[in-house]
Amino acid sequence: MKITQIDLYQVDLPYAGGTYQLSGGRTYESFDASIVRITCDDGTQGWGESTPFGSTYIAAHALGTRAGIAELAPALLGRDPRQVDRINDLMDATLVGHNHAKTPLDVACWDVFGKSVGLPVAELLGGSTGTPMPMISSIYAGDPEDMRQRVAEHRARGYLGHSIKIGALDSEGGPALDAERIAASLADKKPGEFFLVDANGGMLPETALRMLRMLPPGLDFVIEAPCSTWRETMSLRQRCDYPIIMDELAQQEDDLAWLAAQDVADGIGLKISKAGGLTKGRRQRDICRANGLTVSVQDTVGSTIAFAAIAHLGATVPERLLRCVLNCEDMVTLQTATFDVVRDGGRILPPELPGLGIDVNEDVLGDPVAIWAA
Repeated sequence: MKITQIDLYQVDLPYAGGTYQLSGGRTYESFDASIVRITCDDGTQGWGESTPFGSTYIAAHALGTRAGIAELAPALLGRDPRQVDRINDLMDATLVGHNHAKTPLDVACWDVFGKSVGLPVAELLGGSTGTPMPMISSIYAGDPEDMRQRVAEHRARGYLGHSIKIGALDSEGGPALDAERIAASLADKKPGEFFLVDANGGMLPETALRMLRMLPPGLDFVIEAPCSTWRETMSLRQRCDYPIIMDELAQQEDDLAWLAAQDVADGIGLKISKAGGLTKGRRQRDICRANGLTVSVQDTVGSTIAFAAIAHLGATVPERLLRCVLNCEDMVTLQTATFDVVRDGGRILPPELPGLGIDVNEDVLGDPVAIWAA
């Protein structure tokens, strides 16, 4: 089996909640998706997606994603997509870094691999645990009572995890406002719910400590990506009573190895496009398992295609380590594909269909913006 053609599509994904507010005054109303289709010499096709969370989340942006794909795609023509590790070695030799550009190509290769052997991607990644996974909401930073209401709305839809965004500037209310946001969001916490308080690197050790000391006692949550640098995070770690989860700073496998060796955190937010795809996401999963780090499997954002990859990787994480998976298709209004997950209340499992198990709506994608053919 050889890759004979790679098609690249550009799609705008409007945010379902209007305006998404993040720490540092960052706002988003739409996300720019790059979607890839790989076609092989026997007609088998695979799909992948990379949708950066704007250009100020990590060192990734949509135009850069497509420029990176343009560097990588010609090198993959004629290669066997089922040799996923060799595909990744080739991509790394062709382009240093730029995980977000490698992700859709890698995921599409896994989709082809699964279809070629008639198995779901989760089985190829090590096997599904068969345990339905809780989904996590994404509650943007806003008025405390509004955030409490949005948590309640997601709870009513079956969500068992909630990612609460904080990181107010001093001019917006600073640590005091963030403490109110956390207290309000957790005010109606139910048994079995998991709360992740995410600053997206928007706090200093000083502001984080001030905020934490304003909280009422007894609140149960973990704090994710409180600071933007390793030094700041390690400083906070020494004085913080809450578990710390890493996200933006943990991008490469060696980041996770160093994180574990230095005991910087207790878990990670494993975002597939940040990791560079399912091949490297699988490696990060195994590093976490070896070091007792908890995992939430997510992506920066994305449509149904990205959600399918999340569900398959998440299904392979042991239950004791898996906290939640992100249903990113619920964050946007455009449905790029059909993905019939198996639902058990608010928990999900990927369908037992070959590959990613998606049916892509090509009419929504429009015409390719670039094509590479052997």
